[in-house]
Amino acid sequence: MQLLQAVLVSVVAIFQTLSLNARAMRSDPLLVRAVVDGDTIDLATLGRVRLLGIDAPEIGRGFDTSAPFAREARDRLSALILHRWVRLEQEGALFDAYDRRLAYVLTEDGTFVNAALVREGLARVSARAPLSRLAELQRAESEAQAFRRGMWGAAPQIPSASYTGRSKARRSPTSRTKTPSSRRRTTRKKKP
Repeated sequence: MQLLQAVLVSVVAIFQTLSLNARAMRSDPLLVRAVVDGDTIDLATLGRVRLLGIDAPEIGRGFDTSAPFAREARDRLSALILHRWVRLEQEGALFDAYDRRLAYVLTEDGTFVNAALVREGLARVSARAPLSRLAELQRAESEAQAFRRGMWGAAPQIPSASYTGRSKARRSPTSRTKTPSSRRRTTRKKKP
């Protein structure tokens, strides 16, 4: 009886895996118009696309500060695909809660962009449902952790301070209006 149950579970798992692969659809080439952040892009004909199965650190908007590695993730994604042709592979739910299309992104030369970001430690795996490429994403995350890449070990680039505070020395209001030569004349005293 237990053997029969194990066989049935195996058969169901195989059919689910085959149906997942059958549901993955690859698009025609699409032009990347903009990179919003480390896991969201804007395509010329489709609009916003969220990279499926991964989560990159959030870029601060307004008064919020960016999370460590958020800018690096966005910059790397830009270097990989901005103003280039990509193909999308979709499976499962087509849209997320923010009405962004969910997809794997592949470059024309076959680079799996989602895994590339995870492998470099600029994103983490966040899949909540079984995906056909989940094992590949998990291997990429394990590699990033093992080699301490990006968020798994390296320190983020911290921009140099562009703002310097006011000097602690205060000047009197009258000293600003006098020229250097007039200051010398007023401070010298003649000996009697």
